[in-house]
Amino acid sequence: MHNNLINTLYFKKRGSKPLDDNFKITKMKRIFLLTIFLFSITLSQGAYLLIPMDETQKDHLKAYGVAYWVLQHDVEISWLLNYRGGSYMFKYNQIFEDECIIRGVTYQVIADVQSTAILQEISSPEINMDEVKLHKAPKIAIYSPKNKQPWDDAVTMVLTYAEIPYDVLYDEEILSGVLPLYDWLHLHHEDFTGQYGKFWSRYKNNQWYIEDVKTSEEIAHNLGYNKVSQCKLAVAKKIKEFVAGGGYLFAMCSAGDSFDVALAAEGVDICDVMFDGDGVDPNAQEKLDFSKCFAFNNFMISANPYEYEISSIDVTQTRPKSFKQQNDFFTLFDFSAKWDPIPTMLCQNHESIIKGFMGQTTAFNSNNLKSDALIMGENKAANEVRYIHGEFGKGTWTFYGGHDPEDYHHFIGDPPTDLNLHPNSTGYRLILNNILFPAAKKKKQKT
Repeated sequence: MHNNLINTLYFKKRGSKPLDDNFKITKMKRIFLLTIFLFSITLSQGAYLLIPMDETQKDHLKAYGVAYWVLQHDVEISWLLNYRGGSYMFKYNQIFEDECIIRGVTYQVIADVQSTAILQEISSPEINMDEVKLHKAPKIAIYSPKNKQPWDDAVTMVLTYAEIPYDVLYDEEILSGVLPLYDWLHLHHEDFTGQYGKFWSRYKNNQWYIEDVKTSEEIAHNLGYNKVSQCKLAVAKKIKEFVAGGGYLFAMCSAGDSFDVALAAEGVDICDVMFDGDGVDPNAQEKLDFSKCFAFNNFMISANPYEYEISSIDVTQTRPKSFKQQNDFFTLFDFSAKWDPIPTMLCQNHESIIKGFMGQTTAFNSNNLKSDALIMGENKAANEVRYIHGEFGKGTWTFYGGHDPEDYHHFIGDPPTDLNLHPNSTGYRLILNNILFPAAKKKKQKT
């Protein structure tokens, strides 16, 4: 009867003879398909794309690259702090979905009502979650020499893997004043004291070391400095100005502690004759000015050229002998997402206990840490901190100990880590948190 009614109504409306059964079925199919099509358009217009960052994510590292790529398309992203490992959510677009598929990143298409429910959930004052808006793809610079070094840089590798673009700068560019053009700067595995990483005793006869010294001296002389240490200090001071003006600084391994040592030793000769042609100031330790440092205080410098160490800040040579790869871990702090959004962003992860890894500077001695330096990751039992953060002027700095999060002992000359084998690396995730951190809109201070 129902079909006959439809047929009769259609007949009266059209003023023609009734439809046969096959035509009726075809017409109903068309209506059904049109309804589904219109519904899918409505859904996509009100839909969001959610990139989960918990254990369900197939490639955490490339997920950061997708988020950066979306920002490059001037689309705002909600960074859902502590929600499923720090997930990303943004308005649906077919090209974004296609990009997730191409890069092998796990995603979900959710309706507007679902995204609203997520935001309502994380806004609850009883839940340690929050939403931070990312609105602009930060411009990234990597501090790295032009000549080939016999080691790799974890940041450069993970940015390349995640397909996040960056520019390479070195002494000439930084001293020319280009840093204000960038939002974020990573310091390469570098020795800002002008002692070439204290590699002299082990590698002075190696060709790469000889070439490095020659190139560094040429750069310094071309820039008008008599010593490499003077050139490196000038670079460090320029970087300090960059941070004071609102820049974001990230340093790994020896770059962080050597940066502070160089600043503290301004005007003091801490380099022995094989590094700069003359001896160390015998009163160098007493002349250090720790007030010029970002993170460290009351450290002892090592003027011995045969000691593979710059200062007491690094714990590589002093950590307990019981420390082995199988029991070397550090723990991330659990910050309040609503009250401490910055360290919360920097600690987003799908695990809170992170595998340790060695480096020229493996971790930092907590006894040499300034009181206003924020500890974000530590091994409390060993009295060492691994991941620290602070503010200076209008900008921020973050130091991360260790060389390669997925290669416990990364020796000079070892092949680079294949990140295709470590797409869910918790240690590398900490680096990429710092990449997206400058994209966040600053919230008004809570009162």
